[in-house]
Amino acid sequence: MNLNILIPNLFWPDAVQINIYNELPVHHLEALLSKSVSTVDPAQEMEIWLCRQFNIAQQQNDWPIAAMMLHMDAPDLAASKDFWIRADPVHLRIEQNHIMLADSQAFQITKEEAKELTQDLNHNLADYNCALLPLRPDRWYLQLSKIPDMRTYTLGQVTCRNINNFLPSGIDSNIWHKIFNEIQMLLHEHSINLARESRGELAINSVWLWGGGKSPQSIQSPYTHIWSNDDFVHALALVSTTKYSKLPANANEWLMTQPQGDHLVVLDSLRGKAKYRNAYSWRETLAAMEKDWFSPLHAALKQGKIDQLTITALDDTSTRNFMLTRSNLWKFWLITKPLSTYSEKH
Repeated sequence: MNLNILIPNLFWPDAVQINIYNELPVHHLEALLSKSVSTVDPAQEMEIWLCRQFNIAQQQNDWPIAAMMLHMDAPDLAASKDFWIRADPVHLRIEQNHIMLADSQAFQITKEEAKELTQDLNHNLADYNCALLPLRPDRWYLQLSKIPDMRTYTLGQVTCRNINNFLPSGIDSNIWHKIFNEIQMLLHEHSINLARESRGELAINSVWLWGGGKSPQSIQSPYTHIWSNDDFVHALALVSTTKYSKLPANANEWLMTQPQGDHLVVLDSLRGKAKYRNAYSWRETLAAMEKDWFSPLHAALKQGKIDQLTITALDDTSTRNFMLTRSNLWKFWLITKPLSTYSEKH
């Protein structure tokens, strides 16, 4: 049985904060990484890595994430031949000469708020031949009959970052910059946002366009079974007819299912903490992952219950794969290095 564990932000994003690893109890993780054969690839967000794993090609320099997510959020629309793009509600904040973005991890939005906001936005977008659908309160979609020539960046790429470096580009980007500005103007003084601000809540003062495309004709899954709590991962499993289960509480619970074949386990609980620079929560979460996952997986590999273990770590600078088999664990000349060693290489 082969296991690939996908872990976004396994390493803290600020390499200068090396003291974040001090006294962090991750001996089993460190042992696994130190005994592995590692490779380094260019940086990529989790959604893009997943698209590539499932052999989903880019369309017009974009990844068709919105069309894939329809299989989760609106199965009756998934067969549509229209172009779909995510237009997720976000909060923008001006800081000096930067415009910083916060996604729905930083705020709550109700179904009623989403419905009223998108109704008013659709009224103003009527001239652009597109329709905004709030299929989930925090996941909105634009439906277009014409394919725009535009490249976008994923929401994960811009969360807690200056959006000026990530605005849409391409032949049709000027039109979408205009739409983007009109949406912001309408939301700025919207009664819902005035009410939110009076309650001390973040305003929903913009949307982020990303993940445009049409539904791919076919998807090939390299996995026998996928284990995750992420909705995009679930959508990929649905479309590729791959077995899917919610993430177990820990590796021992997962091993009790007696897994066979090739498995993908997505441990993405560090992702939001790293993007929002919540150092304390990131440390506590990683310590819990050591106890719940790395320790029992280390033992399972020693016992031959796992033939090959691959840990894939994603961050803003690289994609790193750490592959090992049982025989790797007996390479006594490979000393166990502290986790900070890997962060320093970023």
